Amino acid sequence: MIREDELKQGPRAERRLDVSAVGSLSALAGMRAEWNALLDASDAGPFNAWEWLYPWCRRIEPGRRPFVLTARDAAGTLMGLWPLGLETRRVAGIPVRRLGFLGETHVGSDYLDVVARRGMEREVGQVFARMLEALREDWDVLDLTDLRSDSVTVEVLREVFSGDDVRLSERYICPYETFAPGESFDAFLKRTGRRDNYLRRRKWLEKQEGYRIERTEAPGALAGPMTDFFRLHASRWAEDGGSQGIKGTGVEAFHRDATQLLAERGRLRLYTMKVGGRAVASVYGLVHARGFVYFQSGYDPDWRSRSVGLVLVGETFKDALEAGLTEYDFLRGTERYKSDWVTKQRHTVSVRVHAGTRASRWFSRSEELARKTRNAVKYALPGTLVEKVRRLRRRRAAVD
Repeated sequence: MIREDELKQGPRAERRLDVSAVGSLSALAGMRAEWNALLDASDAGPFNAWEWLYPWCRRIEPGRRPFVLTARDAAGTLMGLWPLGLETRRVAGIPVRRLGFLGETHVGSDYLDVVARRGMEREVGQVFARMLEALREDWDVLDLTDLRSDSVTVEVLREVFSGDDVRLSERYICPYETFAPGESFDAFLKRTGRRDNYLRRRKWLEKQEGYRIERTEAPGALAGPMTDFFRLHASRWAEDGGSQGIKGTGVEAFHRDATQLLAERGRLRLYTMKVGGRAVASVYGLVHARGFVYFQSGYDPDWRSRSVGLVLVGETFKDALEAGLTEYDFLRGTERYKSDWVTKQRHTVSVRVHAGTRASRWFSRSEELARKTRNAVKYALPGTLVEKVRRLRRRRAAVD
């Protein structure tokens, strides 16, 4: 079992950084202020925020033990943290001790990573990796999902652990766009594939009685807009068997908590389009490090022919440019509508590190066998039947 006293007395390759661990939800709850200060001084992604990970622990995985590594300098200042959790999974009766990111499941957290002060990413990553290497008898598998492919953490793990113990696999493509300094919305529109359709659809909507777009960011004003968002998101995905991004009351409770906390930090942007007093489209976004992050959306299917989703996305671009933001990130997924708005792509990866134990080898062999079985079934079934199976699984998951 990993103990905090072992961490404090572990290897000191970087003597000026003291490594310890936060191992309880109550201790994690008290880290908000210094976690925020560190995140603001880093280049880490938006879903490494305390306001995202703390409610994830409470609502999504309350049984998982936090194992947040922290690195402090001689003055006690937090210089880095690694938001991990420890769980035990049973594979064919064999217990496997697995370390993974907090926030890794159910809520679509891209760009999870070590959070380190700008310029200290390698140093902090190395001291964390060496600590885990020294404690490898106390865990079996380190599973890290959805890091950016250019993450320093990937390089560090390859350096500290032997090549045979580290496995890398591709995850998602994340489309995004950067804005030129002082770029206007009109100038941006001219370089997109949606300009004419957006302008035509917006012009029609502006003539409708009661048309307006509301932007909600105040912590005390979220209840109504979030209710509209959940309804519109569910409606959008109903005909496809249900949403894979937001499903179940636990996930909805998480988002109500997270949006409240993010709004308190000025990081939330919730856009609602209304016509005749009724919400017909919604976009749930975040502001992080001078960029807008498009997280999820929804719309009323009865208004699909009027392109309400297209117009509202365009309005979020307009708002981002007018606010002086420098980037717009669509996160994971290569849907056509994204490529019509943006031209750049990032990639995410997963990294698995084996501790060299019997359980770790068995864990990976079992997962590989399961993956091959799933692929064999997929290729044996007609394409239309495969899609029906997927929709049925989504419906069942939504009910559960």
